[in-house]
Amino acid sequence: MIKLIAIAASTGGVEALEQIASSLPANIPPTLFLIHMPAPLTNVFALRLNMMYAGSVAEAKTGDILQNGNILVAPGGKHMQLVNNFGKLSVNCFVGERVNYVIPSADVLFESIATIMPNNTLGVILTGIGHDGAAGLKLMRDNGARTIGQDEASSVVYGMPKVAYNQGAVEFQLPLDSIARKIVDICRTF
Repeated sequence: MIKLIAIAASTGGVEALEQIASSLPANIPPTLFLIHMPAPLTNVFALRLNMMYAGSVAEAKTGDILQNGNILVAPGGKHMQLVNNFGKLSVNCFVGERVNYVIPSADVLFESIATIMPNNTLGVILTGIGHDGAAGLKLMRDNGARTIGQDEASSVVYGMPKVAYNQGAVEFQLPLDSIARKIVDICRTF
């Protein structure tokens, strides 16, 4: 059973994440969105997504507990990682060094998930420049997670998902308009 979904994007990711959020049902497992976007734009983006998604969307803060039907957006200028506080999963958002030239970094998020909760998770990597998230998604997959990567034809920039695919991190490579449906299918059958 999938207990956590994490989705990362960069260039072209605003539209991609909007399409996914507007297509997901309100009863999905806790979901973490990460996009390479500066503060305070991530809060504005979270508010916009909240109007499109059937559940609740908010910019993440340290200590936020993961709940079904909720999407937390990584804050600009801070890394976000999964933490286990006495059996309750929450997030830690912190200022740190850039990883892969970016902050927030998908690798920081994905690697924390692979360490804290290696099974029963789903990682998704979407359109974006560079290679952020590829190594972390590979670690997630190697540790038992399900993974999805956006295909080249539907990516604005086929960088992050391409590197992830080439490294063997991607279980399912799909066009953007099929990703939300695949997320729901995996959550129902895994």
